[in-house]
Amino acid sequence: MTFKRVSPDEAKALIDREGYVYVDVRSVPEFEAGHPTGAYNVPLMHQGPAGMTPNPDFLDVMEKSFAKGARLVVGCKAGGRSQRAAAMLDSAGYTSVVDQKAGYEGASPAEPGWRPRGLPTSTQPATDHTYEGLRARKS
Repeated sequence: MTFKRVSPDEAKALIDREGYVYVDVRSVPEFEAGHPTGAYNVPLMHQGPAGMTPNPDFLDVMEKSFAKGARLVVGCKAGGRSQRAAAMLDSAGYTSVVDQKAGYEGASPAEPGWRPRGLPTSTQPATDHTYEGLRARKS
């Protein structure tokens, strides 16, 4: 594991000061309900009738959307999926991946996530930041 894990506040500072972009790896419905402002959505797992199932296109969509040297903060709901996604990206050759601990909602009351910390959120992503928009990109 060569990626760093950072708090939501540290992730926001990387975005603001160092040009990182936030990639939310939660499911599409979770992302649509609220996400960090400016985030991209590439689900690691899809939400369906049988529960959560792996997204077989995760790495393909990431590789079409972001260069291997892109500065990426990866986040999810509480930190588990984003840690798995960061490990996958690291193994695929991405060199500037940071995993945001505590995710969007938080791992526990003692470790609040992006939203409970009062960091900027939105329910209206730019079309090219949605999973459908990213999947439609040409490689």
